[in-house]
Amino acid sequence: MKIMRKIIEIDEELCDGCGNCVLACAEGAIQIIDGKAKVIADKYCDGLGACIGDCPQDALKIIEREADDFDEEAVEEFLKQQKTDKKEAAPLACGCPSSVISTFPTASEGPCDCANKPTIQASGGASCLGHWPVQIKLVPAGAPFLKDADLVIAADCVPVAYPTFHADFLKGNAVMIGCPKFDNAEENVEKLSQVFKVSGIKSITAVIMEVPCCSSMPMMIKKALEKAEVDIPYKEVVVGYRGEILS
Repeated sequence: MKIMRKIIEIDEELCDGCGNCVLACAEGAIQIIDGKAKVIADKYCDGLGACIGDCPQDALKIIEREADDFDEEAVEEFLKQQKTDKKEAAPLACGCPSSVISTFPTASEGPCDCANKPTIQASGGASCLGHWPVQIKLVPAGAPFLKDADLVIAADCVPVAYPTFHADFLKGNAVMIGCPKFDNAEENVEKLSQVFKVSGIKSITAVIMEVPCCSSMPMMIKKALEKAEVDIPYKEVVVGYRGEILS
C-alpha cells in the first residue's frame, strides 16, 4: 500500500558509485546498478537516512513522497535470500589457475630463486609478490600466506599508477586487491572479516587512489574489523593519479 512518507532519494548526477551507502544500509535497500546507487524497492527503505552521512558526494537526501510502506518482514526475507544466493554462487574448487593457492620465492630471496616468476616492473627490479591469488574475492580466509602476515589491501588501480609498488609495499607482505567501485562491497566486508578472524593478521595497510570511489575501501576494512571484533594496527596511504603519495 502506498502512503505519504519519508524515503531516500539519490541524485544520480552526483553519485559516483562508491558504494558507501550500500554498506551503511542495513536493510539492503540500496545497490549499485550500472555504476550508480539506486533504491531497489521502496518497501526496503525505512527512510531514516543512516546511509546519508557516508556519501562523499552528498548525493543522498530524505524527501517525503508517496511510496510503498516500509515492510520489515519483506526486508528480513530479502536479506535472507541474499545470503542464500551468495552461498549458491560461491566458486567451486575447480582447479582454475586464478584461484589455486600458490606461494613462491620473492625478489628478496635472490635473482636465481626468482628466475621462473613474472619479474619485470617499471623500476627494472624483480617481483616481490610472494603468493597467488591476490583478488579479495579469490583469496581464501585461511590461506597459509595470510598466517601472521602484514597485509596490504590495495585498490587495483594502485599498482598501475604507483611505479614502485612492489618494492615499497609488497616486499615481505601479503596482498589482497580489489576495486572499491565495482566489487560487491558486502561480500568484501564478509571476506575481510573472515580473514581478520582466523589469520592472525599483524598489521593492515590500505593503499587507495585519490578518486572518490576509492574512499569506500577503508570503510570496508573498518567495517570488517568491527565485524571480526579484532584490533589490528591500521594505516592508510593515498596515491595520486600521477603516482605520487598524497598522504
